[in-house]
Amino acid sequence: MEIVLNPSTSQQASLLERPMKQRSEVDSAVKDIIRLVRDNGDQALIAFAQQFDNATITDLRVSAQEITAAAAQVPADLKSAIQTAYDNIYKFHQACFTREYPVVETMPGMTCWRKSLPIQKVGLYIPGGSAPLFSTVLMLAVPAKIAGNKQVVLCSPTDEHGNINPVVLYTASLCGVTEIYKVGGAQAIAAMTHGTQSVPAVHKIFGPGNAFVTRAKELAQQQGVAIDMPAGPSEVLVIADQHANPEFVASDLLAQAEHGHDSQVILLTDSEKLAKDVDDAVKSQISTLSRKQTAEAALQNSRTIVLQSITECVAWSDVYAPEHLIINTQDAEAVANQIEVAGSIFIGSYTCESLGDYASGTNHTLPTYGYARNYSGVSVDSFVNKVTYQKATAHGLQNLGPAVEIMAAAEGLDAHKNAVSVRLKSLENND
Repeated sequence: MEIVLNPSTSQQASLLERPMKQRSEVDSAVKDIIRLVRDNGDQALIAFAQQFDNATITDLRVSAQEITAAAAQVPADLKSAIQTAYDNIYKFHQACFTREYPVVETMPGMTCWRKSLPIQKVGLYIPGGSAPLFSTVLMLAVPAKIAGNKQVVLCSPTDEHGNINPVVLYTASLCGVTEIYKVGGAQAIAAMTHGTQSVPAVHKIFGPGNAFVTRAKELAQQQGVAIDMPAGPSEVLVIADQHANPEFVASDLLAQAEHGHDSQVILLTDSEKLAKDVDDAVKSQISTLSRKQTAEAALQNSRTIVLQSITECVAWSDVYAPEHLIINTQDAEAVANQIEVAGSIFIGSYTCESLGDYASGTNHTLPTYGYARNYSGVSVDSFVNKVTYQKATAHGLQNLGPAVEIMAAAEGLDAHKNAVSVRLKSLENND
């Protein structure tokens, strides 16, 4: 990783710039994929499976027998670990969710309230490839289960034998998801947007993915299908001071770097010595990784920045708006309370990002690419619509109606005024 010492504010934008894939290349390819899926349905999905995954697929939907067989392939200790994660995620997300809100009497006779109603059809995208993310199934399917969505559709790519990773299938079944399809990439997003002979169209799409998946989700929005967030490659920013353990910091940076070649890791510190020690630890630890080449590629997009103070590190972090923010300093909680922009914050030397990625209870589907400035991570709230209600009694209409009549008349909306006036007149006639 490049180490940058005491940069000026004028260098901030360039030093915090994220890696960028050629958008025109991605855009053109994704639009072609969407067009083919929209026009040819299942036929296109089967052809793409052959082209991208070298898999011959005849039935896109995963059968109940395949789900049962997958469960038998998952080791008992992994099942136990997944159950622990499931329990923690369920506990946290249920506690944070409010289904019904208090009824508020805004004035005598006028009451308003709000309810959370589940989105009817949702789609979950689970990346596959070299690291099938069964943990993402938990992060998406558990909140969906709590929300009570009527139809939950899951899409994930297969291996060359046409099989979705068995741990993905097992975890989906644990979470109550049984409508699973063997479709990956941008074509999965296209299928859930437009529907095919096998894959139903949904109302909202969730899940991380590469640049092609992300662009497909953006285009889905233009077709009236909501998405969780316009996320890109995963990232972490670490704020550390001279008291931090460089081995801990290096492990956190590499844990993120191994996600993908286009991932990015940033270390902000006020200690030049720590910066050099972390660099040495990164070089030592990376040699032991099975995904060494992936991590090395990500480190090409990454850097360590030495600033004058932790206060300055906080300011730079807020400009970057990290997906994951790890604070490894003395009095880390006080530093965390200074942060204004982040997807998820990990406080203290023992709170590695891996805990949140898998099993602490929070969600790892988070805004990247600076979208933490205006998006939140996935929660049960992401799977519901919050519907407002209001109810007026006759007394309430008499109290509030005159104000509405005046406001409607001032806007020149006579019919709005009249909707109140005819009711008030009726009440007067009944007196």
